[in-house]
Amino acid sequence: MVYETTFYDILGVQPGCSSEELKKAYRKLALKYHPDKNPNEGEKFKQISMAYEVLSDPEKKAIYDEGGEAAIKKGGAGGGGGFHSPMDLFHMFFNGGFGGERKRERQAKNLIHPMTVTLEDLYNGTTRKLALQKNVICDMCDGIGGKKGAVHKCSPCRGTGVITKVQKIAPGLVQQYEERCRNCRGMGETMDEKDRCRECNGHKTVRVRKMLMIEVQRGMRDEQKIILQGEGDQEPDMKPGDIVIVLEEKPHPVFKRLGNDLIINMELTLTEALCGFQKVVKTLDGRDLLIQSNPGEVIKHNGYKCVYGEGMPYFKTPSDKGRLLIQFLVTFPESLPVETVTEIRKLLPQPPQVDLPEDPEYVEMVAVRREEHRRDDDDDDGHSGPQVRMHQCNSS
Repeated sequence: MVYETTFYDILGVQPGCSSEELKKAYRKLALKYHPDKNPNEGEKFKQISMAYEVLSDPEKKAIYDEGGEAAIKKGGAGGGGGFHSPMDLFHMFFNGGFGGERKRERQAKNLIHPMTVTLEDLYNGTTRKLALQKNVICDMCDGIGGKKGAVHKCSPCRGTGVITKVQKIAPGLVQQYEERCRNCRGMGETMDEKDRCRECNGHKTVRVRKMLMIEVQRGMRDEQKIILQGEGDQEPDMKPGDIVIVLEEKPHPVFKRLGNDLIINMELTLTEALCGFQKVVKTLDGRDLLIQSNPGEVIKHNGYKCVYGEGMPYFKTPSDKGRLLIQFLVTFPESLPVETVTEIRKLLPQPPQVDLPEDPEYVEMVAVRREEHRRDDDDDDGHSGPQVRMHQCNSS
């Protein structure tokens, strides 16, 4: 006769059940109350895991049947090697993830490395050398950490490097937590100091310098990632990690990128804006583009024109390009001689006549000093630079 039946009741089995009945009960309840399926039933999932781990282990089951849960909490299960976390127990039972997925091979950590590139690099493509440090399996000990036969799995933690403990925090309420195994210092293995590998000092990996060639393809963007699979850190019994290169675009003195479009500012005099102009723009691949206005066309200050097919190459299809957007900044003269104004007035459309009241107040306009000019930031939408209305662009 057993001391208590709480763990049996949790799993819905009788004390004399077979191991197959126990497994069947755990499988059904673990799938039902798994946190991925029932996020609010975490405590129930822990209770199911605890009950199954005790009742499926002959030593722990014998202790529980004789003294109940109190005997387990007092450390009577120590001979059985401690407890697994609920998730570890679940993965070991199903040999993989939730829902019967195949067990994934563990992967060593990835190395993240930023790389500064110019807009010319992103436009034309380039190949860059990159030197970095990474961990590789120690050749001297073949990733064992010491002499063959001298490295042993740590008994207290069963090679996991952590110990799962159960603590009573209130009547009828227990808490499971993990802490680093003191016996192996979290390594999961033990060995005598004299048997430790001299090259890696028991760490199984050594630090090496690696030179890589990084291909930056045409049309890539700021913050785009280049992933070199399997070139990252190595760890024993793990899939090598990846090297992840993150592109960081340097600001360009002439061009600004907007998606696959390029934006430039072009300064014009008032004469050029009214009477026509010709300008040369040097592209990011060194070509000269002749930009000119149409006869009789007046260019407005802050107006936009665009040239199709002269923007950034599209990534993966670099033969296709975005647009070159040109923002015109018209510079007005500070003042004009009265004679010049008279001549200009004859050439330009006449201004509308203003009906003046009988007794208007005459005032004088003066220049606004910069320190007196305050802008209201409350309506600022947070965007800097011009707001481009694409539908107003025409090809030149």
